Amino acid sequence: QVQLVESGGGWVQSGGSLRLSCAASASIASFYSGWSRQASGLQRELVATITSTGNITYADSVKGRFTISRDNAKNTVYLQMNGLKPEDTAVYYCFVGRIIRYWGQGTQVTVSS
Repeated sequence: QVQLVESGGGWVQSGGSLRLSCAASASIASFYSGWSRQASGLQRELVATITSTGNITYADSVKGRFTISRDNAKNTVYLQMNGLKPEDTAVYYCFVGRIIRYWGQGTQVTVSS
């Protein structure tokens, strides 16, 4: 079992930046991983993913503003978020795995207008 701990969330004004980190308790080099978010009252949505070979996908709503990356040596996945908008406000969750998926506890991101 892999435990994930997110950090880096917080409050920021519109247009600002935050960098989320997701530290894993074990090697994630061979895992499909990514970030999802859930705004209040809405369903969880996929934000960005990265495969073990480095293929990356983004939700249309964050393309050009968010960047996902991973450091296998540190067992950590990152989400750099630039140009934040109020609609990006949500709890952000990192995950690893496809069939068996492990989730972090979530970190709150709040963007004020």
